[in-house]
Parts: sequence; C-alpha cells; structure tokens
Amino acid sequence: MANPPTTSTLPPPTRRTAFAEGVDKARAAATTEPGRLRIIGAVLAVLVVAFGAVTAWQVTDREAAADDVLHRSQPLSAAAADIYRSLADANTTASSGFLAGSTETAASRQRYEDDIDKAAARLVTAANNSDPGSPSAEAITKLNKLLPEYKGLVEQARTYNRQGFPVGGAYLRYANEKMQGEMLPAAQDLYKKQNQRLKADYGDATPYPWAAIALGVLVLAGLVWAQHRNYRRTNRVLNHGLVAATASVTVVLLWLVVGHSVARAGLNDSYDNGVRSMNVLQDARIASLKARGNENLTLVARGAETVKVTTDGKTETVDKFDHDFATDIGTLGKGLTLAAKLADDQAGERPVESAESNMAEWKERHTAAREQDDYGNYEQALAMVIGGKDATGACFDSVDKNLDNALGHEKAEFARAAGDGLGAFTGLAVGAAVLAVLGAAGAVLGIGRRLSEYR
Repeated sequence: MANPPTTSTLPPPTRRTAFAEGVDKARAAATTEPGRLRIIGAVLAVLVVAFGAVTAWQVTDREAAADDVLHRSQPLSAAAADIYRSLADANTTASSGFLAGSTETAASRQRYEDDIDKAAARLVTAANNSDPGSPSAEAITKLNKLLPEYKGLVEQARTYNRQGFPVGGAYLRYANEKMQGEMLPAAQDLYKKQNQRLKADYGDATPYPWAAIALGVLVLAGLVWAQHRNYRRTNRVLNHGLVAATASVTVVLLWLVVGHSVARAGLNDSYDNGVRSMNVLQDARIASLKARGNENLTLVARGAETVKVTTDGKTETVDKFDHDFATDIGTLGKGLTLAAKLADDQAGERPVESAESNMAEWKERHTAAREQDDYGNYEQALAMVIGGKDATGACFDSVDKNLDNALGHEKAEFARAAGDGLGAFTGLAVGAAVLAVLGAAGAVLGIGRRLSEYR
C-alpha cells in the first residue's frame, strides 16, 4: 500500500518592515544623481532649521537671565541691602533717641518709625519674590517674627527712660543684642542669598552659545560644500537658492556672535562697574551704621559691658561698645578705600572722597568725646555725640548721605550697562528663527532647481 503524500513544512516568507524598505529605497535613490540631490536638500534644510532652533533657544535663555539681572535679582539684592540698612539705622536712631531722653526730637522719632516701616515693606517684597521653603524665605520669616519683638523692647526702654528708671538702659541693650545677634545676621544672610542669585543670573546670561555657534559653522560648511559640488557638476558658479540659504545662515551667525559679544560686554560692565561697587558701598554703609550704634551704646551702657582685648601680649579690659566702634570704623575706612579704587569716574569718586573726609573728622570728634567721658564729664561727652553740627552725629549723617549719593550713581551705572546688555539680545531669537526658515526654504528651492533639470 502506497504511503500518503507529505505536505511541505517551508517557513512562511518574512514580511519586511517599513523602515527597512525605506532604507533600501534611500540606498537605491543614492545611486542616482536626483536621489542624491534630494538627500542633500533634506539634510541641508534640517541642519538650517536646527541651527535656527538652537540659536533661538540659547538666546532666549540668555535674554531671560539678562532680564532677571536688570529687573529681578539686582533689585531684590538692593531690597535685601535696604532691609539691613533700615534695621541698622532704626537701631542707631533708637539709641540716639534714648540718649536724648525727653528732648528727643520729632524728626528723630519719625526717622525711627520710617526705618521700621521701610524694613517691613521690603520684607513683604522679598517674601513675594522668594521660593517657599528656600533659605531666603526662612530668613524673611525669622525677621518678620523678630521685628515686632524688637520694637516692643525699644518702646519699653523709652518708657522707663522717660520715667527716669535705669532699667530702661538694660532694655535698650537687650533690644540691641536682639538686633545685633539675631536680626542683622538674618538680614545679612538674606542679602548674601540674593547676591548669590544675582551671580547665578549673570552666570546664565553671559556664556557664549557655543552649541549654536558650532552648529552654524557646520551648516555653513555644508552649504559651501553643496555649492562647490554643484559647480563641479554643472560648471555654474551660483545657485540662487543655496546662495540665499548661505546668506541667511551667515547673517544669523554674525548677528549671534556680535550681538552676544555686545550683550556680554554690557553685562560684564554692569557687574564690574556697578554691582561690585554697590556691594562695597553697601558694606561700608552698614559699617558706618554699626559704628554709630556702638558709639551711642557706649554712653548708654556707661561701662556696664566690657571685653578683654590682648594687644602685643598685653591683656586689658575695655568698654565693649567702644571696642566694637573701633572695629566698625576700621571696616568703614577699608570699604571707602576700596570703593574709591572701584569708582570709574569723577561722579563716583567725589562722594566717596567726601565720605572719607567725614570719617576722619568723625574719628577725631569721637576721640574727644571719649576723653570727656573718661574724665567724668558725661554731659559734655553726650553733647559731643548727639549735639548739633559739631557733634559726631553730624559726621555720621554726612558719611551716610555721601554713601547714599555714591550708591545712587553706581545704580544708574548698573542700569545703563545692564540695559545695554539686555538690549543687544532684542530681536535676535525671533530673527534667527525667521532667517533659518528662509534659509531652509532657499536650500530646498536651490536643490529643487537642479532636480527640475532631470524631469
């Protein structure tokens, strides 16, 4: 009996993927001139569009950072410095008012209230612009809590002082300890955090957009190669579409390099001749406020607080606040010397030089007042500190006014230079995108013109 026929067990034919078929078609097309032209045109168009996109992206990031420098981080840094200054000035004015007692003027009282109100307003501004949970937000919360506590202590000190109770001096010293030991360090920490934020924005705004520049050079090289290839095969010098694409890419690349160089120069100028000077002047102003506060507290405490100081191997006990005054006035002197070096024009130098002259007179008057106090002539020493135009208070006010004038000049210098830097970015991102699209269209049309010759 014959065996039944067997069926074939051959595997079914494999179905090729669309991607594989596409690769084969592209490979086959690349063997013909029209196919190669299509590939070249597509690659050039993609490269030109990518160049425009990367340029727009990197320029937009730098423009946003430059805008933050001018309109956000630097103003917030200045606001943080104002918080510190307002608190320190309030503390100084409170001690001056305490020394004056019942003769405290309405202007002095108003100055203290204005300082407290200004600090509170600046804290609101800083809180609205800080990230929740950030170190800056924590410092702001701490200051908002301590400010009413400090104000309450000052009011108690004033009340007891007007009634003639010596405990008023203890309350004022306690208020000063709260200010010097808790509030001013928190305000200084906030100021440092805002300065770090400002530096970070500068760091984002000033680096060259190397990715866009490198891509632009690559695109130009590709366009030049395509035109050279076209010339070798057709003996035609120009292809209008490719020339237009090359011109568009060249304009974007030059605009990018020159525009960013101008922006970088303006931003660097705003930092070197604006921010650095302002930071030094702010520190000098803070030192002058601390010196004035300690000078007043020397008379408030009247030797109640001392500190041991070792000089040339010899230890002696000195008044704590007078020792702190000497430290602060030394810091002020160093700050003014550095500010004079950083000033880049006469308008910036003049107020600093005037402040140096005021400081020198202040030190002489302070020495004379301390001599009278050491001799037991307290009332004379008091008059030499909080008296009229011949008192140390007048010197302090002159130092503060001149530093404020110098700060105003440097702020204007910063705003001008940073504004120039930001202005150099104007239109670059949009212009790069538009020109890139036009360049890509030119490349496609240029290749299309060649392809039409094969139809």
